[in-house]
Amino acid sequence: MFRLFKYMGRSEWLQAGVSLVFVVVQVWLDLKLPDYMSKITTLVETPGSEMIDVWKAGGQMLLCALGSLVATVLVALFSSRIAASFSQTLRSLQFKKVDSFSMEEINRFSTASLITRSTNDVTQIQLLIVMGLQIIIKAPITAVWAIVKIAGKGLDWTIATGVAAAILLVMFAVLLALVVPKFRRVQTLTDNLSRVALENLTGLRVVRAYNAEGYQEGKFDDANDDLTNTQLFTSRGMAIIFPTISLVMNGLNLAIYWIGAALINSAGLADRLTLFSNMVVFSSYAMQVIMAFMMVVMMFILLPRAQVSAQRINEVLDTEPTIIDGTAQSGKPGLEGTVRFDHVSFKYPDAADYVLDDVSFTAKKGETVAFIGSTGSGKSSLINLVPRFYDASKGSVSIDGIDVKDYSHDALTKKIGYVPQKAVMFQGSVASNVAFGQDAPQRSETQIENAVSIAQAEEFVSKMPDTYDAPIAQSGQNVSGGQKQRLSIARAVYRKPEIYIFDDSFSALDYKTDKVLRKALKEQTQGVTSLIVAQRIGTIMDADQIIVIDDGKVVGKGTHRELLASNDVYRQIALSQLSAEELEKTGK
Repeated sequence: MFRLFKYMGRSEWLQAGVSLVFVVVQVWLDLKLPDYMSKITTLVETPGSEMIDVWKAGGQMLLCALGSLVATVLVALFSSRIAASFSQTLRSLQFKKVDSFSMEEINRFSTASLITRSTNDVTQIQLLIVMGLQIIIKAPITAVWAIVKIAGKGLDWTIATGVAAAILLVMFAVLLALVVPKFRRVQTLTDNLSRVALENLTGLRVVRAYNAEGYQEGKFDDANDDLTNTQLFTSRGMAIIFPTISLVMNGLNLAIYWIGAALINSAGLADRLTLFSNMVVFSSYAMQVIMAFMMVVMMFILLPRAQVSAQRINEVLDTEPTIIDGTAQSGKPGLEGTVRFDHVSFKYPDAADYVLDDVSFTAKKGETVAFIGSTGSGKSSLINLVPRFYDASKGSVSIDGIDVKDYSHDALTKKIGYVPQKAVMFQGSVASNVAFGQDAPQRSETQIENAVSIAQAEEFVSKMPDTYDAPIAQSGQNVSGGQKQRLSIARAVYRKPEIYIFDDSFSALDYKTDKVLRKALKEQTQGVTSLIVAQRIGTIMDADQIIVIDDGKVVGKGTHRELLASNDVYRQIALSQLSAEELEKTGK
């Protein structure tokens, strides 16, 4: 928990220090009230006292109460500012940390868990800080100061107060032993509930298509019931505390006055006024001690959940990315756009078997190299090694003669225009998605229009209201799959990279658009290397080099004609899509 506070800024620590001063002032003023109450009691009971003296003591008591109110408001103001600022810092740190993660770290934490850690868990820390400065600091100061004040004012009363405090401590210990282990489960179950909800929302079309609403509702109800039952257990446990405190407080008050009545009854006439005054003062201070215990209870309600949340946040912030940046900013002259795989093998973290085994090839500047193979053969895994979504387990992947591990992240990504298998759109406009990563003043309208034209997206963009400023909904829900794919390709073209990576990026396009788009790419982006993963023979038959992948191994290299003549795997894939007569024509 305390490790999180190293991320707190100097301004926040300064405000915390000022808050501490006001907490001390508040406690001092609160503990002055019983003194004035004792003075008023003495004045009222003493014959010949002037009324003006009672009014003066009452006025001083009122000023103390007003001063305590002002101090309380100021502490609340500072604690709210500190909590809001610190929460903002934690959310930003987590976002930046997750941004630096490779796919290995992303897969280690689930998406739902990362969302919960940056929202619900941060809220728990924020709540602790807001209440902590007002309660956690105030409680021990109040308790110690009040005990010092009542010391020596009556052994019997002190014993009664000690018994009350012991009862509360035993109750707290038992409850915390039962409840605290459940708090981590609450956060885990919150992750699970978020996962089920996210899964249902993202897959809503499939759910409806298969009439599985009831099935999904059942999964959600199970997750919801688990979370609700666990929260009810913790809430019921904590709900016992306040009635018990109230009972102990009233019982202590009764005990003090009962003991006081017995002492006053047995005392001499001269000592009765002193005993009565001490009883009033002791009762007030004893209530302050119990109130301090009540504040400690509030701390114990908030602290365990916050502790769990802090551990979960630290898990994210302490995770070191497995993919570490190099320092190289550019490759070797004359090799721009060259991609080389040298005896590359790869397996996913914690996996037993290799997905790729001893893969070697070179894609020279300006060449189009295509990869084809059966589903699960390792094609996408292979090209994911180029932008370093993962690192090769053995061998090396180089761009422009430099190992990709030696490049800085910024330098490497500037060389690559990546189009994923599943087109990703961000909420914004057509222009903001094409020129992704650039603010409006930095964008080139001409370059955007050119990229959209090359990607064959101009036809539908021109018909949209506001054309390039037309809104794109979250995840591109207001455009079709083919339109998203073309805008995704336009995004890669806009970057003007050395290397294009197309991970089965033409699958949502019809054959005509596919052919026209590839022709436009070849004509208008000459000198740029293209790596294409595809399932359709028609998409790759014009490639300079086709690499056939089977079970993670390269089983064939060559042009379309060469592979048709010499490679059985390629020929079988081709025959599954085209007739023998059509293949014969393409092979000539």
